[in-house]
Amino acid sequence: MFTDSHCHLSFPELRHDIAGVLQAMSSAGVDRALTICTTLEEFEDVHALAAGHAQLWATVGVHPDNEGVREPSVDELLALARRPRVVGIGETGLDYYRLNGRSVADMAWQRERFRVHIEAARRADLPVVVHTRSASEDTLAMLGHHGGLSAGDDALPDLAPLRGVLHCFTETEAVARAALDMGLYISFSGIITFKNAADLREVVRLVPMDRILIETDSPYLAPVPYRGKTNSPALVPYVAACIADVKGVSVESVAESSSRNFEALFSAVLS
Repeated sequence: MFTDSHCHLSFPELRHDIAGVLQAMSSAGVDRALTICTTLEEFEDVHALAAGHAQLWATVGVHPDNEGVREPSVDELLALARRPRVVGIGETGLDYYRLNGRSVADMAWQRERFRVHIEAARRADLPVVVHTRSASEDTLAMLGHHGGLSAGDDALPDLAPLRGVLHCFTETEAVARAALDMGLYISFSGIITFKNAADLREVVRLVPMDRILIETDSPYLAPVPYRGKTNSPALVPYVAACIADVKGVSVESVAESSSRNFEALFSAVLS
């Protein structure tokens, strides 16, 4: 019934009891989950989870916050993306929230890493899972230019435009509209259930049902009434319930739409 489009089952908070996590998913009506890669070093663990469990799928990528890790090349991402049950590239993107004394100009390495992921996603014909924090202008600009989603694309003109999702969306209505105009999907997490997230719930209101995904980003960001506790895919129905309340529709319709959208974006799950 429900699909958790973004979780981190290889992280130690969840990996130590994967059988319990999967049982809780089943009991909550969560049929499948996409377990996300954040470093090349962890990819084998992420992939093993997907390869070993029919309800799990995987991505390959390096999170923008991770420094001192193996830097991805287009060729390596393409090789790993050819593994069975790998259905996306990422998570990748830009994060200027913690510059630690550096300037935005100093983050050129992060922008180059993002460009590599975008190119790999286009060459593999797989969607990209995008993280953006305090960097929406540059994120959208790079998706537009390197992803072929805006006028003036001269990066990879021989390839089809990029497909993708802005995960754990916390940006403004203007950013949401720009992403929708680019054909991107938007994924909401447990943050929308927080008392101080009224503005974000207004974004939920404007995003059409055929472009919404739901996620936990577990083990983090557990929704109300579990805020502050370890999150897991079994709690994604609480995200769906909040969206249903905001939009005045049934939880079942949110589950159906978001799962259908997941299948449309990550079409490899059907192959």
